[in-house]
Amino acid sequence: MTAAASSQPRPAEPAVQPAAPHTGFWTLTLGTLGVVYGDIGTSPLYALKESLSAAAAGGTVTREMVFGIVSLILWALIFIVTVKYVLFILRADNNGEGGTLTLMALTQKVMGHNILVIALLGMVGAALFYGDAIITPAISVLSAIEGLTLVTPAFDHYVLPLSGVIMIGLFMVQSHGTARVAAWFGPIMVLWFALMALGGLLHIADEPSILAAISPTYGIAFLASHGTAGLFALGAVFLAVTGAEALYADMGHFGRRPIQLAWLSFVLPCLALNYFGQGALLLDDPGKIENPFFLLYPDWALLPMVGMATVATIIASQAVITGAFSLTQQAIQLGLLPRLEIRWTSETEKGQIYVPKVNILLLAAVLLLIIAFKSSSALAHAYGIAVTGTMVVTAIMAFFVVWRCWKWPLWLATAVVAPFLLVDAIFLTANALKIPQGGWMPLLVGGLLVLLMMTWRRGTHILFDKTRKVDVPLIELVGILEKSQPHRVKGTAVFLTSDPETAPAALLHNLKHNKILHEQNVVLTVRTADTPRVGDDERVRIEHLGDSFWRVTMTFGYMEAPNIPGGLVLLRKQGFKFDIMATSFFVSRRSIRPSVHGGMSFWQDKLFISLVKSASDATDFFQIPTGRVVEVGTQVTV
Repeated sequence: MTAAASSQPRPAEPAVQPAAPHTGFWTLTLGTLGVVYGDIGTSPLYALKESLSAAAAGGTVTREMVFGIVSLILWALIFIVTVKYVLFILRADNNGEGGTLTLMALTQKVMGHNILVIALLGMVGAALFYGDAIITPAISVLSAIEGLTLVTPAFDHYVLPLSGVIMIGLFMVQSHGTARVAAWFGPIMVLWFALMALGGLLHIADEPSILAAISPTYGIAFLASHGTAGLFALGAVFLAVTGAEALYADMGHFGRRPIQLAWLSFVLPCLALNYFGQGALLLDDPGKIENPFFLLYPDWALLPMVGMATVATIIASQAVITGAFSLTQQAIQLGLLPRLEIRWTSETEKGQIYVPKVNILLLAAVLLLIIAFKSSSALAHAYGIAVTGTMVVTAIMAFFVVWRCWKWPLWLATAVVAPFLLVDAIFLTANALKIPQGGWMPLLVGGLLVLLMMTWRRGTHILFDKTRKVDVPLIELVGILEKSQPHRVKGTAVFLTSDPETAPAALLHNLKHNKILHEQNVVLTVRTADTPRVGDDERVRIEHLGDSFWRVTMTFGYMEAPNIPGGLVLLRKQGFKFDIMATSFFVSRRSIRPSVHGGMSFWQDKLFISLVKSASDATDFFQIPTGRVVEVGTQVTV
């Protein structure tokens, strides 16, 4: 059996999740504002402030600094988000799906599954995304609640407790799904972007000269004249484009054109106006560096804007939490993580899922960050390196897709991708300077997750090889049973195995101990395709092996929930009679023991065994009725 996610038991038909109803183009475009752009839409709360604070390094904010930082932010939005992601990376889709692991699957499709560097890139990208998923809710909500201290300093002591309460409430509602409230995300974010643009417009008139910052020469001059302080500031500038990966990751939910239209026609102009406005405010009064975003608004509007910012940051956090759930599902299906329980929270939206264990771990990590770092400024040091690392991985894998999948000449693929990779590497270097101040945190989280993924991948390969050495070839066993048939019983037996060439351990144990054979015997292997979804016409393949044996291969996309009974129903079209009430499913339950002379070190063996024990039950995952399952135990050393 392939590693995959566990789900709640559901009816046998249909074989996959019901497709979402057709949604109009403008509805999808509105939806992107609430999900795709939630993260990048809250960056103005802290990006310019942190960039100028890094540039000034405790000193006075100068006009040169303001022009330079605003210019760098604008060109980061133009080059990284607009050119790299909106116009280029969105074209690298896998049947309409996007994201780090989707890019890995697309790369493996054209380059093979045995190239370790491709799998490693996918692991690194996924692991760093989890780091982003931890930091985004913490820094976004903290930055919004900190606006209360501008209303009155008395609120200072309530920032951390209130942020913690909001986080606990946000993660507690995940199990109920977000389908009901998600319809409001888009309209709320439209209002949020409009208010940001309005706040900027109110102050551009104070210093219209700030519009000259659209010239990249100001940013280049700033970097050339500020040395190490300029690099620190550049690392903070990257905070303005955090969330750009969501453009690619959420493509499967909204489509390329709605994402592109929303960015070019609405989101980018609103962000640019807000950053221009903050720059004009600081040119007029550099002392307002304390919180230039909220100080764009008059005193009477301050409290409503804090409330609006809090709602916007909750929406941004929800988007990244949902992204972590989807990424987990893909990682499990692609064999990078053990099976975890996955629940569907919507009858119509296929992307609405909830992963209990991931939810608990994310909440614990977010609360720990809030307590440890205490402010959005402190967290800003940890934020950029996770996102820049993911972007570097995306650029590298995009090169392989352009070269091998799109079949561009090597020189052209290099010429197109190299500028993106160069800019990402520069930002990564700038953020690496913040490792001692907090950048170590996402690296630590990412390193641990990569270790877990590599251990799981290596362990499952070793387990497969070891069991194959002692197994009996399936064709050979069928021939033996034709000559010497055991006692027959009515019904169908389905034996699940990861290797269709050898006899499943459960079949051998059934013959050895029960000395019986069913009228129909199906040796079933479940595969995960490199595509997000597989059509019913490609779902199952059946091969008659002789006598009463059939070999069946069932394929699911890495975005699908495997449903074995539903898949077997499709065999009726191929002449195979299947009745769930007359079928027994035989599943091997392995008891794994560490080996001193195994393929991994002893501590890694122990880690792999603990991961195996933490995996959810295969019966639930494959949606097999529990009353039809027979488990057979075997012991294996790794």
